[in-house]
Amino acid sequence: MEIIIKLFLTFAKIGAFSIGGGYAMLPFIQREVIGRYGWLTTGEFSDILAISQMTPGPIAVNSATFVGYTEGGILGSAAATLGVALPSFIMILLIAAFFIKIYEKKTTKNVFRGIRPAVVGLIAAAAYSVTVESVIDIKGAIIFGLSLLSLFHKKVDPIYVIIASALVGIIVY
Repeated sequence: MEIIIKLFLTFAKIGAFSIGGGYAMLPFIQREVIGRYGWLTTGEFSDILAISQMTPGPIAVNSATFVGYTEGGILGSAAATLGVALPSFIMILLIAAFFIKIYEKKTTKNVFRGIRPAVVGLIAAAAYSVTVESVIDIKGAIIFGLSLLSLFHKKVDPIYVIIASALVGIIVY
């Protein structure tokens, strides 16, 4: 039962103190799950991120669900998922009541102007960390490069990139 409470509290902290959505939460999840508690290795975390990206739903919620399951089974999964989602849900309810009144104020707009670049930096840090762990050889670098190129150059649907990468992984590795 101790792990269930720890999962809930850890992911509630992540949900409460990370701003910018699922991708911005990844560095916090990584720090807690790998660095602080050692629940996963960096490789396992990368695998969970891949699965979380491919399954429907927000990546932070999916990640919490998978981490919770690995550590505490179904109850751990529920606790981590509830923990990561509950703070945002409560904050949105509170903010919605006041946001319309304060949205047009200059201070509010300036707050968002300051937060946006920080969120992009957090996402970039998470992407860099996962890239370094995932691209471990020349084959992985080629898959990464082709995937990135196809997404930006040809505007290929990400689903096709994931399927193609999985097939290449089966063949190459």
